[in-house]
Amino acid sequence: MTILIDADGCPVVDLTVQTAAKYKVPVLILCDTAHQIQRDGAQTLTFDKGADSVDFALVNRVHPGDLVITQDYGLASMCLARCARVLNQNGLEYTSENIDSLLFRRHENKKLLRAGKHPKGASKRTKEQNMAYKNALEKILQTV
Repeated sequence: MTILIDADGCPVVDLTVQTAAKYKVPVLILCDTAHQIQRDGAQTLTFDKGADSVDFALVNRVHPGDLVITQDYGLASMCLARCARVLNQNGLEYTSENIDSLLFRRHENKKLLRAGKHPKGASKRTKEQNMAYKNALEKILQTV
């Protein structure tokens, strides 16, 4: 298993690298040129800025059994199709059972945005969210 992180805007890069080191699982950080992210204990690949450039680079590198960290439903869906496990920054594991409803919700939210209705922004990240993420990540890594 390798952990691949969609690192552009990812709040759990450090937590992921630290936890993966404990289980001796390699980490690959993928980001664009606007987010130069380097961490000891992980390999970083940087790609040109552009719509979905990091997403497509990640999908081309993921293998069955890998773990992908992303909050992007579209990317999660593509990784699930490649038999990877996918976890978001709050500890939710994307699965074939929940991805369709998440993609539908994203579609509905985009329709609202086009209609001029703007949802509230994300609230500040909490310690509880970090703990939920770490617990979910460790649960997956313990099965490796």
